[in-house]
Amino acid sequence: MIVDLNLRNKIAIVIGGGNEAQKRVNSLLNQECEILVISDSINSQISKWVKSNKIKIRKQKIRDTAFIAKLKPDIVITTTNDKKLNQKIIKVAKKKNILAYSSDNPQESDFANPAIINFENIIQIAIFTGGQSPAMSKKIKNKSEKFFKKIITKQDISQIKIQKIARNLAKETIPTQIQRKAYLHSIMNDKKIEELIKDSQIKNAEKRAVTILKNWK
Repeated sequence: MIVDLNLRNKIAIVIGGGNEAQKRVNSLLNQECEILVISDSINSQISKWVKSNKIKIRKQKIRDTAFIAKLKPDIVITTTNDKKLNQKIIKVAKKKNILAYSSDNPQESDFANPAIINFENIIQIAIFTGGQSPAMSKKIKNKSEKFFKKIITKQDISQIKIQKIARNLAKETIPTQIQRKAYLHSIMNDKKIEELIKDSQIKNAEKRAVTILKNWK
């Protein structure tokens, strides 16, 4: 089962500072969570994220699992070359009901990292092999990315943004979920909004959605 974790305002710890850690940090950057990297050394990209205050760093070599009880993270990702240490981290984290992932042991991890085709952080398509072959996930992603870019347009992205605004406003004025759903479908199928989006008049499309809401019965 593929799920999208809500990590907003959560604490995520990544153990390691190499290329594998970089991949995991990159997957967390848009999750609105606090990211802490723990490693005695970090690569240039992780260093850039630290300098731009996107993530935090604690320079030390992890030798045991004491950091879990001390820092109390919501999620732990370990990317060290020490398989025994990675296994200990997973085991201790699970006992404390903390989500854990080890890059060298996805089968025993609480979750896996699919290869993601990302459209402006609005639409995400996951290529997932259940941890059986991350390399094949990436290969299939590269093969299919061009295809999806042909069928998912900028207009689709704009429509989603308008839907988000409309949904938030509708919650304040339309009492039931069924009515809100009907309103959102009317916006999605509104020809005038479609024309405005095609003409890159996004603000006017948003105003049109608000007008429809005001006249909604």
